[in-house]
Amino acid sequence: MLDIAEELHRWVEQGRDFAVATVVAVGGSAPRRPGAALAVDADGTAIGSVSGGCVEGAVYELCRQALQDGETVLERFGYSDDDAFAVGLTCGGIIDILVTPVRAGDPARPVLASALRAAAGGQAAAVARIVSGPRELMGRALLIRPDGAGSDGDPAHEGGFGGHPELDRTVAAEAGAFLDAGRTGTLEIGEQGSRCGAPLTVLVESSVPPPRMIVFGAIDFASALVRIGKFLNYHVTVCDARPVFATKARFPEADEIVVEWPHKYLERTDVDGRTVLCVLTHDAKFDVPLLRLALRLPVAYVGAMGSRRTHLDRNERLREVGVTELELARLRSPIGLDLGARTPEETALSIASEIVANRRGGSGVSLTGAHIPIHHDATSTSTPTGRIGSVA
Repeated sequence: MLDIAEELHRWVEQGRDFAVATVVAVGGSAPRRPGAALAVDADGTAIGSVSGGCVEGAVYELCRQALQDGETVLERFGYSDDDAFAVGLTCGGIIDILVTPVRAGDPARPVLASALRAAAGGQAAAVARIVSGPRELMGRALLIRPDGAGSDGDPAHEGGFGGHPELDRTVAAEAGAFLDAGRTGTLEIGEQGSRCGAPLTVLVESSVPPPRMIVFGAIDFASALVRIGKFLNYHVTVCDARPVFATKARFPEADEIVVEWPHKYLERTDVDGRTVLCVLTHDAKFDVPLLRLALRLPVAYVGAMGSRRTHLDRNERLREVGVTELELARLRSPIGLDLGARTPEETALSIASEIVANRRGGSGVSLTGAHIPIHHDATSTSTPTGRIGSVA
């Protein structure tokens, strides 16, 4: 749901009633991941997608029904061997979809409105909704913020499931861990932990600001990489010590231009486990102090441009300043996948492909003839029957 937060926030601000269908869990070759959503308002306007087209029509009708009767439902869609063009996923996957009405007076509306406001404003937040359990709790929601403060002053969350307060605190604590990691998935809570006499399944959706891409070296290849970085929804910074090259005119799509020695900037800026660092300077006086620091930071990706000769020379220089073999093993150099790239745009595509493969756990090989999943994620363990977490 939070993947279409900007549009849904506008609907809330306009006072519209709507129903939102959210992918809860997937199995097999499903095209969308948990958290993907389709919403339908009272006029029949639809936004978003849950399957890339396979089951959109059926889910649209479920949303219209939820708007009429106010009932939250969980539906499973899968492949039909008898009729591949019937309602189902012709790609062979399975998806579970939660359909929740968000009308004036519905218990979940205030909490979901707060979550949508936070996500649309670029703030980190997570919303937890009951997917399966007692009927009266279906669709109930909690909002969790990184500082643990809800607008009602509760130290852990905003909203409530309407059951035992201990259930709210338990889910808030577990969902906080999802938010810290920027993850979306399901949480299984046993009968004892739920405090409501039945086990529960809770969908936790996290919305965090875009990950950072920091491009060091204001060269033509950097300009192309900035464009593809923005396309992939990174917050892109270009850093170069040379003011004549590091200009907004040369990099109009960059979110930030920094004129500073690269390693000095990296020392003072914030990075996290989703940050990618692309070193395109291929000049030892910039590269060595920068990479010496970068390879010791808890970032997602460190890549450096240069020929194989440059790569070998740079590695020796890094060893001389104390970089270990284990740290060197983190360096993607020469940067990018083997696409035969020559132009700046092709090279940027090569680099971006390696970043995506590294993030998702892809092999980088051609899918033709390869017996490997098409859709997968290095950190995803969510399936229609899987358990990401549990509380007994």
